Amino acid sequence: MDSNGSPRQRVSALDAAFLSLESPQAPMHVGWAALFAPRADGSRPGFEEVRSHIAGRLGRAPRYRQRLVEVPLGLDDPVWVDDPGFDIADHVLRAGHGDFQRLADEVLSAPLAHGRALWELWLADELPDGRFGVVGKAHHCLVDGLSAVELMALLLDPGPEPESGDDEVWEPRDAPGAMKLAAEAVRHRAEQTLDVARLPLGYARRPSRLLELPGQGWRATRALLHTATPAAPPSRLNGAMAPARHLACLARSLEDIRTIKRQFDTTVNDVLLTATAGALRGLALGRDEPPGEIKAMVPVSVEAPSERWGNRLAFLFLALPTAEADPVWRLREVHVAMRERKREGEPETIDAVFNAVAYAPRTVRRIVSGILASPRLSNLTVSNIPGPREPMYLMGCEAKLAYPVVPLTHGHGISIGMTTIQDQACFGIYAQADLAEDAERLARGIDEEIDELLARSERMA
Repeated sequence: MDSNGSPRQRVSALDAAFLSLESPQAPMHVGWAALFAPRADGSRPGFEEVRSHIAGRLGRAPRYRQRLVEVPLGLDDPVWVDDPGFDIADHVLRAGHGDFQRLADEVLSAPLAHGRALWELWLADELPDGRFGVVGKAHHCLVDGLSAVELMALLLDPGPEPESGDDEVWEPRDAPGAMKLAAEAVRHRAEQTLDVARLPLGYARRPSRLLELPGQGWRATRALLHTATPAAPPSRLNGAMAPARHLACLARSLEDIRTIKRQFDTTVNDVLLTATAGALRGLALGRDEPPGEIKAMVPVSVEAPSERWGNRLAFLFLALPTAEADPVWRLREVHVAMRERKREGEPETIDAVFNAVAYAPRTVRRIVSGILASPRLSNLTVSNIPGPREPMYLMGCEAKLAYPVVPLTHGHGISIGMTTIQDQACFGIYAQADLAEDAERLARGIDEEIDELLARSERMA
């Protein structure tokens, strides 16, 4: 309990997994690189003005003034507590140069400091072309991709005139001592044990019978088979990790993607996965290599309406049809596979399995997390992240582009994210620096694949 008597918030099993997967070579932050048009009169707000504006909004997002505290002896997962040393100057910083691409690469290459709130915003208020740039990042245990966009929206306004900030003065609640944290951890684990004990006696005696619950056994089996088989093949996308990163960017008209979606009766996510498959095929052919199968991890939100902070993500593992030369047939293969997996409730089943693992000791959960994040299960992550559909403004500057960042786990060299902002679809191909050219080629390849699908859809109209 905190000082107000409320239950102290502990990271979820999935969020704890993100923490355990991090290393200096594999920082586990999500983020974006966003560009804003100047105000109607051509001016831009100054750095200090924007930092004060952000500081005045933080009362709407309490988690962004909290830090993680480890539980003594590793008795349980870390808990969120108010950071008594919180200083906005540690989190909203000014870019030292006007090269936005360089800024994005530098900021996204560095891990977040774990002794304080796990987010940063870097402001580029003097870009040569008159635009205003923001590169933001937050640890994956704090927000998922969807909530990262939500953080950006928290800082923006629906009109050119910014809303007033909050007037309340923030006072951090007292941090718990080691003994209190340990006692709370023991109580929490005991409650989890009671939850297990409340299962019917037959299930308690034979845990394997949990898979015999109506409709669940075959779903769990199929979901785990899809996860583990086939194994992800060897690929140049996977290998040793290095800390330096590069973000390749692509912007397309969202209407182009919707036209393809409507014409072929698929989804936006199907189009993203198909364009990715085509771009990967082109990358291999450009190197005179056979377009071998590539297995993608596809995050799917299973967030409940009552949940606001943290992650409720499940993952589908999909073999992308890179061997198929025809982009329309690739789209059909992706659509059928995704439709069937969702119809069978695979995302919810994977989520249920992961939640069951939450009752296991931390060591076991870390092993499971390492397996799920292994390049043996997937070659890359491809994520579709919804963004704001209406115009949004940062102190009078309209948001025009926002390129997302999907983190790289150990052994993964490239990830692909897409988010929408008004009528634009923005792609972020996030890569280890030694795969920067591959990332740029993938960006061009996705662009070309969308062009081809669009041309085919127009011929069919």
